[in-house]
Amino acid sequence: MIHNAANAALLILGYVTVWFMIGMFRKRNDMADIAWGLGFVLLCVFFFFTRPFSTIAAIVYVLIVLWGLRLSLHIAWRSSGKPEDFRYRQWRDTWGKWFVLRSYLQVYVLQGCFMLLIAAPVLIAAEAASNRVHAVTIAGIVLWLIGFVFEAAGDYQLSVFVKNKRNKGDIMQTGLWRYTRHPNYFGEVLLWWGIFLIVLPLEHGLWGIISPLTITFLLLKVSGIPMLEAKYVDNPQFQDYKKKTSAFFPWRI
Repeated sequence: MIHNAANAALLILGYVTVWFMIGMFRKRNDMADIAWGLGFVLLCVFFFFTRPFSTIAAIVYVLIVLWGLRLSLHIAWRSSGKPEDFRYRQWRDTWGKWFVLRSYLQVYVLQGCFMLLIAAPVLIAAEAASNRVHAVTIAGIVLWLIGFVFEAAGDYQLSVFVKNKRNKGDIMQTGLWRYTRHPNYFGEVLLWWGIFLIVLPLEHGLWGIISPLTITFLLLKVSGIPMLEAKYVDNPQFQDYKKKTSAFFPWRI
């Protein structure tokens, strides 16, 4: 597994460096968001062709590739023709002469580090020789499916809402967004816990818990919910929505 981690680290470093150059050329660091899902796809393809094949590895690779492709395509479509995401634009305005270096280290390389941690189940699956499908494996697949549906449906519902000009300035409060303020984040976390369960019966499988713990922490405490909701701190409609609807778990008061 250490050999797999070393190979993955080198691959990710090269990958994020390429995307850093693309971001600098296009003058928009939110290219890192498009690169996120595709990075996991790259890792799965790499290990598919360089490691012995197993049933569990195939399941992990297929599920992560489906997730990564959908997410990156959605973000690319969502950002097409629009200015750089406000979070990255704020950094562009405040980093001054250190902008290029901090962009590389704080946006791309740091994202690569998180990518390596969250990809732990891929590294574990790549070592697997077992073709046995356990009950916990099935449970993981079911959990992944629920999470994937939440994330994909939440993204789709929001895109339809935003596209409707009559909703300009309003807060999305229908569909899945009626029950959780971030159904896409809930789905994202859920599907990574599913991936963890799939690899849990494997040798070193328990180490895979690094993956869902990391993504849960990031979305709930760092770059997900806190950064997005800070944008609406002075929005009365959002504050009313916040009082009635759970930030993460589907629950409405």
